[in-house]
Amino acid sequence: MEMTILPLGDCVCAGSVLTPGYHDTEMTPVPVSGYLVTLDDGKRLLIDTGMSRDHIGNPYLTYGGTEIQDAIVPDMDPADDIVARLAEAGLTPEDIDYVINTHLHFDHAGNNFLFTRATFFVQREQYEFADGHPSFPNQYWNLPGLKYELVEGRREVLPGVEVLPTPGHVPGHQSVILTLPETGTVILSGDAVHIAKSYELDNWDGHMDPPAARTSALMLQEMAEQQHARYILGHEPSQVAQFPRFPHVYR
Repeated sequence: MEMTILPLGDCVCAGSVLTPGYHDTEMTPVPVSGYLVTLDDGKRLLIDTGMSRDHIGNPYLTYGGTEIQDAIVPDMDPADDIVARLAEAGLTPEDIDYVINTHLHFDHAGNNFLFTRATFFVQREQYEFADGHPSFPNQYWNLPGLKYELVEGRREVLPGVEVLPTPGHVPGHQSVILTLPETGTVILSGDAVHIAKSYELDNWDGHMDPPAARTSALMLQEMAEQQHARYILGHEPSQVAQFPRFPHVYR
C-alpha cells in the first residue's frame, strides 16, 4: 500500500475560522488536500475530494451572497482541479474505487459528484446531520447515483485503512489511520485539528462542539506520539514543506 498527497488549492480563511484568537480578522491561505492511496490489491482510495473544481474562476460559487462570503474564499488554479491532479498520476475519476470523507463540508467533499463509480465511507452520524443542512452544501455530495456506505464508530474499512470517530468539529467527523509497510502509521486528522496553533492556544471554539473537539484533538496527538506516527493536520501550512506532496510517494 502507498499514499501520495494531492494539492487541491488553498482556502483563504479569517483566522477566527481556523482558531479563534489567532489573527481573527487576518485572511490566511491554508492548504486543501486529498490523499490518494493505492491498496495492495491495486484498487485506489481517495481520502477527501477537496473544493469543487467549479470554484476555479468563481471563488464565490459556494458562499457568495452569504455573511461568510469574505471569511472563507477558495483560491484555485486550473492545476488544482482534482481531475488535473489525478491525470498527473495517470488516473481519471473512474479509476477511484473508494472515497473516505472525513466529513461533508465543501472543502472535503466538494468533488464527490465526480466519483460515480466509487463507494464512499462516511460516518452515519455525519451523513444524517449533513443531509439538507446549509453548512454542508448538498449539491456537491448528496446526489442520486453516489453510493454511500455509512459507518458507525471505529472500523477498518479496507485492509490497512481505519476510520476513527473524532467528533467536535461537526457531529460524526472521522479521522483516518493508514498503516504503510515502510512509513508506518500515518494519521490524517481531517478537521478534527485545522492547524498546529490550535494546540498552542488550546482554543477549540471554532468547532461546533468545542469540548468534544478538544478531547478528539488530544486523543489524536497522544496516539501519534505513542505510535511514532506521521501526523498530518487538516490545513496546517507548515506541513506542505514538512510532508512532501505529489509526486512523492509514501510507502
